[in-house]
Amino acid sequence: MSTIQLEGHFMKKKLDIIEKIKQEKILKKPHLYKLILLNDDFTTMEFVVKILIMFLNKNKIQAISLMMKIHIEDSAVCGLFTLDIAKTIKTKINNYSNINQQPLKCIIRI
Repeated sequence: MSTIQLEGHFMKKKLDIIEKIKQEKILKKPHLYKLILLNDDFTTMEFVVKILIMFLNKNKIQAISLMMKIHIEDSAVCGLFTLDIAKTIKTKINNYSNINQQPLKCIIRI
């Protein structure tokens, strides 16, 4: 092989490696975070159901079931989201709870 052919061969190999790395980055699934609602002694069950329907797109049956799990177990994972989406939903829930004078808290865990 001539020097030009060798350079071309190595350049193609290098481009193949770069393309493979790009594809791996594209296919890599983002890490998901748990959005958790915490039980307290003051927030009404109806309000928790409303939160689950409004902010987490649960239907009435799912929301009631999840609310009972929160009530019995003191907390429950209500969804898995990428970090930016989890932070946004958490902020919306906590702000809505504050506006409505409810102590309900939402947290994020890995």
